[in-house]
Amino acid sequence: MAEFIKLFEENPNPRQVERVVDILRKGGLVIYPTDTVYGLGCDISNTKALERIARIKGIKLAKASWSFVCADLSNLSDYVRQIDSATFKILKRALPGPYTFILPGNNNLPKDFKKRKTVGIRVPDNSIAQAIVEALGNPIVSTSIRDEDDILEYTTDPELIFEKWQNLVDVVVDGGYGDNIASTIIDLSDGYPEVVREGKGSTDIL
Repeated sequence: MAEFIKLFEENPNPRQVERVVDILRKGGLVIYPTDTVYGLGCDISNTKALERIARIKGIKLAKASWSFVCADLSNLSDYVRQIDSATFKILKRALPGPYTFILPGNNNLPKDFKKRKTVGIRVPDNSIAQAIVEALGNPIVSTSIRDEDDILEYTTDPELIFEKWQNLVDVVVDGGYGDNIASTIIDLSDGYPEVVREGKGSTDIL
């Protein structure tokens, strides 16, 4: 059964953050708050954990199009080919924020993502998500947790999330009520911005 850890966004307790990171390093799955909906994530370099998420989602790992959640833009060159200054200006304007940017991947992508031409990058404006990724020292691969409910697509109450997911993941972070609007997805992979999905983030940044 998963652990249920309460963290406050104003000041995430470093000891509790370290506990979450410890679970991630051991191949655990975490459900955690972002600036949009709650996310399901694992360490970017742990194949077994990635395969567990793929099984939960009912897809093959090779076909998964999950985002890399980074603490800031300093990780960008680790996974993304060199981008032009116009693209970088858009990223600087928008992040941290409720956006997923599709960017051209480079040759340093972790082995499970080597065949990818592009990668989705997220820098959530949420200090809990940022603290977890910072303490881990590399991005987490993340996907949103969807609900079967047709009316309410995303569960926002951490206790209900725990109730539903406690036997599927290793830790649920209670960071308060989440949002039920997903991130705005913008494809910048060929230098020209294309809005793939309108979500919480305004497209005025383009």
